[in-house]
Amino acid sequence: MPSSGYLESLFRLDDRVAVVTGGTGVLGGAIARGLARAGARVAVLGRREARAEEVAAEIRAAGGDAVPAPADVLDTASLERVREDLLARFGRLDVLVNAAGGNQPAATVTEQGSFFDLPPAALREVLDLNLLGTLLPCQVFGAAMARRGEGAILNISSMAARRALTRVVAYGAAKAAVDSLTRWLAVELARRHGAGLRVNAIAPGFFLGDQNRALLLQPDGAPTARGHAILAHTPAGRFGEPDDLVATAVWLSGPGAAFVTGVVVPVDGGFDAFSGV
Repeated sequence: MPSSGYLESLFRLDDRVAVVTGGTGVLGGAIARGLARAGARVAVLGRREARAEEVAAEIRAAGGDAVPAPADVLDTASLERVREDLLARFGRLDVLVNAAGGNQPAATVTEQGSFFDLPPAALREVLDLNLLGTLLPCQVFGAAMARRGEGAILNISSMAARRALTRVVAYGAAKAAVDSLTRWLAVELARRHGAGLRVNAIAPGFFLGDQNRALLLQPDGAPTARGHAILAHTPAGRFGEPDDLVATAVWLSGPGAAFVTGVVVPVDGGFDAFSGV
């Protein structure tokens, strides 16, 4: 039988340096904390410098190692500054988690509205944030990993990429593109830079966050009509909690997933498996 030490070694990230974009958000923050608990030194990347420092301080207070990394995922120059700062400080980059993303009301079809009336600027903003906001960090931080021929990139997809979910047209299209990018990069980077450089994604089910809370919950905490419909199609019978993503993120980032690349792993309470019948 394998020893507990052997099993632990498959899920430890000691001495690894991880960058988490969107680390100031609910899901990105949970993943950043989880990677730190697994032993990684974590750079919390987000546009809000004060919030990035707050999350990093919380990680340090819990015994982890974290630094704030204020940057905009759509600004290549700011990403490059973070990369060079981290390489100067730690000498390496091992893990990139692309948790920055989201939707916005102006790009969402309302109950009374129409797809044909959605403003192009709002659609473009959602597409840029979710697709380019994943692709550009892959270019910047992935380049440092490619020089060593090893590392793990973890993108955050969505059930909206796999199923046609009403109302969230731009978000669904952007996350479907993230799935395609994940598979393409997995092939490209392994073939050109070595099998030690892996790219995977997590597709969360329905998790409560700042951006979707009003869509899923009423002010008194009861589910909205949309929330009821989602729960009825989720065999687990609940919305996801941020920590539900942590174990999968740690696994895909570490040595236990050394032969796993190009996959999109659903963490969804069974939503994707259920036909509704």
